[in-house]
Amino acid sequence: MTYDNSAFVRDEGSVFPGKTYVNELLKPIFIAQREHLFQVMFELHRAHVVMLHEQNLLTESEKNEIFAGLSSVEAMDPVKLEYQPAYEDLFFLVEAKLGERIGTDLAGKMHMGRSRNDMGEGMYRIVLRGHILSLLKDVTQLSEALLGQASNHLDSVMPAHTHTQPAQPTTFGHFLTAIFDNLQRDRMRLCQAFRTVNRSPLGAAAITTTGFPINRQRVADLLGFDGLMENSYDAIGTGDYLLETAQAVASLMVNTGRWVQEFLRFATFEVGLISVAAPYVQISSIMPQKRNPVSVEHARALSSSALGEAMTVVHMLHNTPYGDIVDTEDDLQPHLYRSFHKASRVLKLMNAVVRTMTFNKERAKAEARKNMITITEFADVLARDHAVSFRKAHHIASLVAAESLQKGKELHEWSVADMNEIIRKIGVQLTEQEWQDIVDPAVFVERRFICGGPNAKEVQRMVEDRQHKLNAARQKLDHTSKRLTVVKNHLHSLG
Repeated sequence: MTYDNSAFVRDEGSVFPGKTYVNELLKPIFIAQREHLFQVMFELHRAHVVMLHEQNLLTESEKNEIFAGLSSVEAMDPVKLEYQPAYEDLFFLVEAKLGERIGTDLAGKMHMGRSRNDMGEGMYRIVLRGHILSLLKDVTQLSEALLGQASNHLDSVMPAHTHTQPAQPTTFGHFLTAIFDNLQRDRMRLCQAFRTVNRSPLGAAAITTTGFPINRQRVADLLGFDGLMENSYDAIGTGDYLLETAQAVASLMVNTGRWVQEFLRFATFEVGLISVAAPYVQISSIMPQKRNPVSVEHARALSSSALGEAMTVVHMLHNTPYGDIVDTEDDLQPHLYRSFHKASRVLKLMNAVVRTMTFNKERAKAEARKNMITITEFADVLARDHAVSFRKAHHIASLVAAESLQKGKELHEWSVADMNEIIRKIGVQLTEQEWQDIVDPAVFVERRFICGGPNAKEVQRMVEDRQHKLNAARQKLDHTSKRLTVVKNHLHSLG
């Protein structure tokens, strides 16, 4: 039996693009371009036209006529632009719309000295730098919230955990400052991604520049880039600006997801260290006693989703040939945009939660007296104040911990007399005050005044230091955003 494929072939058509190619590739890409790149495209057109005129490649009248046509096309509602098989993508459709207004010859002149390749790379970089700056603003808001709460809880003692087990006393302020520091390293990674992204590939054309006497630096300046992707092959073939950006978002979401998970543990009824404010909890439909911290739960899920989108970018770049990557980017960029969008939602949700949550100081202090988590100080006192070798002191503390577990006693439930009986063989006798200090988690914290420790004055110093640095980072971010706005307004004033 002969397989008859003729009906499918007739339906698909006999010339490019075939029906399936249109429906499954060109139309979705067109919609994504229309949503994300339409406005940015006109910035590139204007900068290129200004440069062409300055290089005497366009006359004054040609420049003005092109600008008028660009303004007319830009005023269109992009949503009303539909994919048309006669044009490969949005860029060629816009060129056709411009040609309808100023003539195809003059519209074609606008493309001297450039290619779809460097145009695509340029637009993607402009869009990405905007996403990075926006996410950095979200990072700043959350950073302020963390520092604010840390300053309110300099002496709010709580148990710290290692290996998911109660370890030593710390404070909620110390814990929040740790999260802040982690977040600032992610800020630096985003800032470095911005520096990598904000370099102009324009003028690289297809891959080897052009025979027209263009001025690449002028176009870069007009569009607010910090410099050039100088080597034209590098400008078109590289994808590391996408990789670095995706990795920065991935790092941010991995790190955020970890402390978000810890917040969920803190908010459980059994632990009860934090209470999420009423606007961000949901009552069960069948169990009215429950306060479900849905805001934190959704932040946890979204951080995983944002991470997944970012890692998709990494995988799509992997083994992509080192050459023109525009076609790969057409499918890749939406994943990166979604990663930014979801990451922003996570940071905004947690900003609201952190600013409005309450911390149960009494519950936390009571928990810090459990599970013998001050016993490290017992060994320290023996070594520091009674000249017992630290290894021997640690061994004695281990014996006390084992016996406490066997008898079901907390450390503070031992009397100093009973403890002195245990340690009598090493020739040490503790005073009542020494023992009470050993079992007091607040004293434990107070004595950890070494740089970076949980001592209240040390945490206050760290908070003040970080507030100063955060203010400087905010000013730099504002300056960058304002500079790009000024550049954009100046470009529009030229045409």
